[in-house]
Amino acid sequence: MDRLQSRADRLINQFDTVLRTLVPHAASPQRVSPAKGVTGEKLDDHERRHAAGLMRINHTGEVCLQGLYQGQSITVRLPHARKQMEQSALEKIDHLAWCDERLEQLHSRTSYLNPLFYFTGFGIGAATGAVSDRVSLGFVSAAEEQVGKCLDAHQQSLPAGDDCSRAILGQMAVDKAHHAHMALEAGGLRFPAPVKWVMRLSAEAMTKSVYHF
Repeated sequence: MDRLQSRADRLINQFDTVLRTLVPHAASPQRVSPAKGVTGEKLDDHERRHAAGLMRINHTGEVCLQGLYQGQSITVRLPHARKQMEQSALEKIDHLAWCDERLEQLHSRTSYLNPLFYFTGFGIGAATGAVSDRVSLGFVSAAEEQVGKCLDAHQQSLPAGDDCSRAILGQMAVDKAHHAHMALEAGGLRFPAPVKWVMRLSAEAMTKSVYHF
């Protein structure tokens, strides 16, 4: 009976996570936004649209990763691996909420393509988890590493006066590095450079589609 209840609880939690991930303004952060109290210069229309495009990309990146973690959670075997993924997924709720809030401040919105990227991530997560926990954790580490590189590039590309967005992306980058390291420490496989190159190409395709939509 306890086992059945545990599975039911996980299904309920996953459904709740899907809603918090895909419904605008539904995510409630556990941590205060890094942009709280940060002041920046006023952005002109071009700068605002560019900043919004970058923040939309990063929001969708978190949507995709949340799907990845949720997909892995249904196939992962080792308890410590599941715990690591669940903790990282919780921190991603913070990222979703921070990006969503910043997009609203920039008079913009999240991507229309988020459901597609969420379920794509979910499918990849379930598939890698079914192969082995080492592959699953290794994919997490490689994905977090690639997103971290995007965050670094976006911090450089943001308008000079957008310190609010830069503060958010800076903290997200710190979290990414931590998640990647923890996945490897939990036993993740180090993916070779060619695999990471393919992942980078996929990420670039996502950024081009989400920047405007």
